[in-house]
Amino acid sequence: MNGLSDVRLTLRSQELEIGQEGNARHAVMRNVRCDLSRWDLFWQRLHTRKALLALTPEQLKDIGLTREQAREEGLKPFWRV
Repeated sequence: MNGLSDVRLTLRSQELEIGQEGNARHAVMRNVRCDLSRWDLFWQRLHTRKALLALTPEQLKDIGLTREQAREEGLKPFWRV
């Protein structure tokens, strides 16, 4: 798996632990890339990058990123790839 998939799995497990089933369903729908509009893609990037900034050092180690790499990616504007 690549790092992005691992981040999605981590975020999904956190949503389930919190019990936000409604929000988790919407998050899963935002991850369906084939039907995303430009705005949906921007929305997805914004939220996944914010979530990347919130990962613990252990979670970052699991996905193979350093804190600096996560910070660099997480602080990118949503319109940049």
